[in-house]
Amino acid sequence: MATTGPVSGTAEAATSTRSTPLVPAGDRKVRFTADGTTTYGTVRIPAHRAGQWLPAALLIPGSGLTDRNGDEPPATTPHTLALFARTLGEDGVMSLRFDKYGTGRTGWGRYKNSDHIDMAAYTRQAVAAYNALRARPEADPNELLIVGHSEGGLQALLVGRAVRTKPAGLALIAPQDTRLLDAIDYQLAGTLDRLVASGELSTRQAQLNKKGVSRAIADFRAERQVDTSGLLPFIASLLNGLFGPHNATFVRSDDAIYPPDIARHVAHGTRTLVTCGTADTNVPCRTTPPLLTALAAARTTGPGLRFLPGLDHFLHPAGTPVNDQMIAPAAQRALHDFVFSPHTAGS
Repeated sequence: MATTGPVSGTAEAATSTRSTPLVPAGDRKVRFTADGTTTYGTVRIPAHRAGQWLPAALLIPGSGLTDRNGDEPPATTPHTLALFARTLGEDGVMSLRFDKYGTGRTGWGRYKNSDHIDMAAYTRQAVAAYNALRARPEADPNELLIVGHSEGGLQALLVGRAVRTKPAGLALIAPQDTRLLDAIDYQLAGTLDRLVASGELSTRQAQLNKKGVSRAIADFRAERQVDTSGLLPFIASLLNGLFGPHNATFVRSDDAIYPPDIARHVAHGTRTLVTCGTADTNVPCRTTPPLLTALAAARTTGPGLRFLPGLDHFLHPAGTPVNDQMIAPAAQRALHDFVFSPHTAGS
């Protein structure tokens, strides 16, 4: 990781380093504008010498109304992105995380609500965040990183494609690796299978609901009327919410994207990390190979795929309450290895 500090190995350099004041670690409030809306966020800066450049990571949250800390308060508060910031800071990496549209201090801004916002709007907001991070005087322009969790992993790929100054690395943490509605389809199928295994549902009921979900998705994609009658209430409620007036625009725009297609165009030499937890039912490891194949075709570098044994989507050991604010050691090591992985100069 490059810095602007003096070259070591000389008495002059050592004296200069000792005389340069130490800037203490801390969080700084930040704001920037995207599409005419002010976005609010937090920059975490580790302790460093004045004038020293630091590797700098943009942190992108997952799906839903997830704020700068990786929370959907009040119900879901795992603090995922805040914990990423702390973990990266311990390795000397500064970071920026932000309240995306509909969350925190940012709110909906010019969009007023979710009815007409699409994936491209969120990408433009994340691009503005990346550029705000790049403009920080502490940020090393040769060590810009993007770390995305869940849907944020797809967004990291989209931001990397859109920005002029390409990131040196992409960390895709339990990333969305297929079309959105294909993921919803297999997630619901997995839920139905678990209900059968626990004796709460018959095999026939599960099969009927699986077929009904697939049919509803096909109808939505074809812009036909969607009929969720006959489905289990929790499934009907979920699909009606996704396909209803408040979310349909976004869902259609996200579902149009096949993540491996974006990954295939990542800049050559970009170092990448892809994680999958073996207990993750949102993004199971079996769905990851096409994304990995695309990144390999783009000639990205390591550390590449990291299996996280026994970890769930929030990087907890399986069975841990979702709001336990922790990241398992294996996930912390994966981020550490990503930061210090050798990479191709000029990538």
